Amino acid sequence: MTAEQTSVLAEADALALLERGEIEIEGRLVDASNTTLRAEISLDGLTRRCVYKPVRGERPLWDFPDGTLAGREVSAYLVSRATGWDLVPPTILRDGPLGPGALQLWIDEPAEVPALIGFVPAYDVPDGWFPVASARDEDGDAYALAHADDERLARLAVFDAVINNADRKGGHVLYPGTGGVHGVDHGVSFHVENKLRSVLWGWAGSPLFESAAPILESVLSDLSGPLGASLEDHLTVTEVQHVSLRVKRLLRSGRFPQPPTDWPAIPWPPI
Repeated sequence: MTAEQTSVLAEADALALLERGEIEIEGRLVDASNTTLRAEISLDGLTRRCVYKPVRGERPLWDFPDGTLAGREVSAYLVSRATGWDLVPPTILRDGPLGPGALQLWIDEPAEVPALIGFVPAYDVPDGWFPVASARDEDGDAYALAHADDERLARLAVFDAVINNADRKGGHVLYPGTGGVHGVDHGVSFHVENKLRSVLWGWAGSPLFESAAPILESVLSDLSGPLGASLEDHLTVTEVQHVSLRVKRLLRSGRFPQPPTDWPAIPWPPI
C-alpha cells in the first residue's frame, strides 16, 4: 500500500470507511483460532486494510455463547472510545463477504518499533520493567515474562479490568506509528464471572495512576446512558450491568486488580 494508504485516519473517517466501504478479502491470518481475514476496504477513492472476523467462523467455546464474539469485539471498541484513551482501533459490526462479522481498522506497526512486553533473560530484566512470570527455554536457561512500567500499558491494564478481558497476550498489543498502543482480539471479554487473564500484572495491587479515577467516573456515568445502550446491542443486560460493577470496584479500591486465584492468571501462549 502507498504512504497515503497507511496514513492516520480520523476516527469518523475510519468508521465511515468501515461502515460503507467495499470489502475485498486478501487472505486469512492463520495464527488466529477463529476465522480472521485481512481485507482491503475502499470508499470514494480511500483505501485501507481491515481485519474481518465473520460470525460464522467463530469457534464454539464452553463459556461464551455461540455467535457473540464479534459483538464483544465491537463492545471493547465502544468502551475504549468512552475512555478517550484510543486503545482499540475503530471496530464495527456489519455484513461482509462471509456474512455478519466484526470489521476493525488494520494497524500498521513501524518496522523497528520496540515491544513493551516480552521474554527477557531472568538475570537481565530491563530497568523500569516488571517481571510477571518465570520460564525456561529449550536449553534450560531462565527467562522472565516481563513488561515495561509504561502508562500506555497501565491504561490498557485498567481497560482490561473493566471489560474482563480473558486473553491479553503480548501479541495482542500493537505499537502504531502514532506512539500509542492498541489492544486487539477482545472476543473473549465481558463475561459476568471473573475471567481476567493478562500478561500485564506488574501493577497488581498498586494504586491506580492519577488520571484513572476521573476517566472511570466518566465511563460509569456513560454506562447509565448512551454507552450502556450501545453495549446492549451486543451484550446481555446482565453483562452490561457487570461492566458497571467492575468500574465501581476499581473506583472503590483505587488499585489495580490482583491476579485471580481460581482461574489461570496468564493466557497461553502469553506472547
